[in-house]
Amino acid sequence: MKKILPIFSYIFHPLFTPVQACFFYFLYHISDFGIDQVKSFFLHISIITILTPMALYFLLRYTGKVDSIMIAEIEQRKLPLVFQSFLIILLLRKSIPLEYYFELHFFFLGALFSTLFALGLLFAKIKASLHMLAISALTVFVFGLNTHYQTGNIYVIPFLLLMNGFVASSRLVMEAHTPKELIIGLLLGSIPQMAFLFIWL
Repeated sequence: MKKILPIFSYIFHPLFTPVQACFFYFLYHISDFGIDQVKSFFLHISIITILTPMALYFLLRYTGKVDSIMIAEIEQRKLPLVFQSFLIILLLRKSIPLEYYFELHFFFLGALFSTLFALGLLFAKIKASLHMLAISALTVFVFGLNTHYQTGNIYVIPFLLLMNGFVASSRLVMEAHTPKELIIGLLLGSIPQMAFLFIWL
């Protein structure tokens, strides 16, 4: 298991969470959008939330500002989180307007608050697990979609809860976080999403 568990840290890396959230959003809105529109949207989101942060990572790695894609050190996390916050703001203002992508807009708004809270804690020398932040936010968002549209899908939420456990275990096995940091990440990811559920549910 010690060799298998780290895989979950890469599959559910925070870089991929926005695309995963978009996948579930369109899954619940499968009849509302054309296939070309969905393809274009995913390409756009992937460029902004995956390729652009990766380009920043390689730049920071080249200049010696970070030493790993997991960015374990507190000081190394500040600039990527600031950059991530600006990217989310860009998406909210230009790519995911409230009137077109109602629930998804609130997911990214919650993600912005989670990111800003995680950034603020860094200045207090408190590190949160960004992996747990991301997977817990995704879980609450999908729970909201499942409840809102009453699809009766009994598998998706247990699956995501199981993935929360695997991700937490993988971070412990990799010695990337303490249990306290995992709990902080879980709270930072889930609480903003639960707060916005009261608006769009």
